[in-house]
Amino acid sequence: MGAMLREWRQRRRFSQQELSDVSTVSTRHLSRVETGRAHPTPEMILHLADTLDVPLRDRNGLLLAAGYAPRYSDRPRGDASVASVMAGLRSLLDAHLPYPALLLDDDWDVVDANAAVDALLAGCAPELREPPINVLRLTVDEQGLAQRIVNLEEWTAHLYWQVAHRADRTGEPRHHELAAMVARLRGGVPRLSPSTGPVLTMDLRVDDTVLRMFSTTARLTTASDVALEGLHLETFLPADETTRAYFTA
Repeated sequence: MGAMLREWRQRRRFSQQELSDVSTVSTRHLSRVETGRAHPTPEMILHLADTLDVPLRDRNGLLLAAGYAPRYSDRPRGDASVASVMAGLRSLLDAHLPYPALLLDDDWDVVDANAAVDALLAGCAPELREPPINVLRLTVDEQGLAQRIVNLEEWTAHLYWQVAHRADRTGEPRHHELAAMVARLRGGVPRLSPSTGPVLTMDLRVDDTVLRMFSTTARLTTASDVALEGLHLETFLPADETTRAYFTA
């Protein structure tokens, strides 16, 4: 457990002194925990994990490595105990109509979407629309949305660095794989460049119209179940009157 804790501390770019300052745990005790000379309580492990913003699944891993039972459940999303949460998220998708909204998991796979999303996916290869639909692959693949995104380089860079930062936070191999996939499909690591407008938009050609949309992301910040922690809502809003009129017609 000590080696795992040290890895998370280094990933967050904290020295032992810095972690001691924010956690109020002495550097001497931190050093003893990391080297295995002290055996922390479950409460101490969770306190340090919270300070280091360790994902719930990995908090369970720290506890198990120290010989304790996991504290965070990992229920299937179809479980009755989380049904009300999923129903609430579904209501947010519908409330966002007539504009597109998706519910994504931690790997950017589509869990649910509202009806407005269907119109945007016209022309995408059928294999990219087979569940589980990964929106990163769907967006940057030439057989997906890439062929119709006018500002593809800017939008790809936005997606890549979003995934890269997520991979850095979680340390999950799957997230590193997703970042590498985006770079591979676009011919290299894309470079971020400042947006020329007040907000970065995805400019998507639909028939003879270019829809300009900006996105917002909302995450569950109070999840105590591993399966719910990574869920996030990705909502799109019109950035000009042409786009607004397209969705409200």
